[in-house]
Amino acid sequence: MNEEIKKIIEENAPMRLEQIIKQWLNDWLDSHEYRWMLTGERYYRNKTDILSRKRLVIGGDGELVEDKNLANNKLVYGFTRKLVDQKIGYLLSKQMSIQSENEAYQKVLNDIFDKSMHRTLKNLGKEAVNKGIAWLHVYYDENGTLSFKRMRSEEMVPVWIDEDHTQLQAMIRRYKVETYEGTSKKEVVKVEWWDDKGVRRYIYNGDLLPDFGCDEDGQSIILDSSHYVVERNGEEQPLNWERVPFIAFKANDEEQPLIELIKSLVDDYDKRSSDNSNNLEDLPNSVYKLKDYGDQDLGLFRKNLMAYRAVKVDDQGDVDTIDLKIDNEAFKQHIDLLRKAIYEFGRGVDMQTEKFNGATGIALKQLYNDLDMDANTMETEFQASLEQLLWFINNHLANTGVGDFEGEKVEFVFNRDILLSESDVITDAMNSMGLISNKTIIANHPWVSDPRKEEEQIKKEKEASLIQYRELEGGEGDDPVKGNDEED
Repeated sequence: MNEEIKKIIEENAPMRLEQIIKQWLNDWLDSHEYRWMLTGERYYRNKTDILSRKRLVIGGDGELVEDKNLANNKLVYGFTRKLVDQKIGYLLSKQMSIQSENEAYQKVLNDIFDKSMHRTLKNLGKEAVNKGIAWLHVYYDENGTLSFKRMRSEEMVPVWIDEDHTQLQAMIRRYKVETYEGTSKKEVVKVEWWDDKGVRRYIYNGDLLPDFGCDEDGQSIILDSSHYVVERNGEEQPLNWERVPFIAFKANDEEQPLIELIKSLVDDYDKRSSDNSNNLEDLPNSVYKLKDYGDQDLGLFRKNLMAYRAVKVDDQGDVDTIDLKIDNEAFKQHIDLLRKAIYEFGRGVDMQTEKFNGATGIALKQLYNDLDMDANTMETEFQASLEQLLWFINNHLANTGVGDFEGEKVEFVFNRDILLSESDVITDAMNSMGLISNKTIIANHPWVSDPRKEEEQIKKEKEASLIQYRELEGGEGDDPVKGNDEED
């Protein structure tokens, strides 16, 4: 084949999978989504931009230079962490309730959504608010138990089928591991490609190279694999889910992290507070005004003043002071406006606001409007994600012979940590009797964490009361529940 024609064919041939993965990774690492994820994580840990600030002054050549003699206080206010924890505490601090008409199905789901799973969901919520989106990996552990793991969002590069980001075509995972070559520790970048056909594993060093490992006999093998393995008739059989085993949990439909909404406000708060602290440290109550000072060295003037409380001047010389005033009122007003804006646009509740003092009932609910609205958005996204999670759970239950629960209706009730009078909530619940089912009332009662157990306990107490009633009546009289069925 003519070399020129061969070159044209190679240059215009479809990209290999490895080339596609490499392009996706490069685009991801250059994306603003990736940078905001890192920023969200950093600000949640109180590692804000103020910590890297330097005090700059105009040097002799007119350029800005660092002056290490000036005070450089770096005050960090943890608004981001407080707002994130407030949102997660409000929506996900309490274990959610699961309701199903199928008692066997509900029992299985209650076992799966245990306290460990509740912690995982809580951490998914924190990851989603900090980074816009969180990822849950569905897998089988070494014991063959269906398990769930929260992934680091910045390591995950989703390949979506649709523009609404509801269906995955594939998932690219890029992460770093520490290994040793001899006695030297080095960092290796690994890449995984997950789709419905299995997993391909690579090592990335500028190019994607197959990741090799060793089998039981010590032979080198490529570490590509299926999603999981089952044992049948003493032999291992590789199997794959029909879907990519990663589920997105979003903070909002835009997948926008909280920090993107409030970073400029938080940075200004840190900066202004630090500047005010620097001024209090750097600026004295007054400055000295020198007239015909004989010694030209100002450093010597300061030394003599501190050592002798005196300074020598020429015949016509004089020393005076000029009072300096820091406008604390303007600073306070600016800081107050910033704090109000941070909570307003961060959709949180400022517990220090004057409106909070003594607020009850409707007034208290109004203070929670923004937080509640944000929780509604997040709950809608999480409900859709839990529905996707149920697909994997239902397939697992069917494949392991527990039961076929496809089509069974399940309701996940998020028990919000509402700062309201429990007596008001209980009164509302009592007033709802006869209008809605007792099952719904029990599920939303502030003292109930497991509606099914509560219903069983109510049934047991009713039966105990019936027995006690019969004993008091000496076993005679009408059944208070069924009535007297005997004819005269």
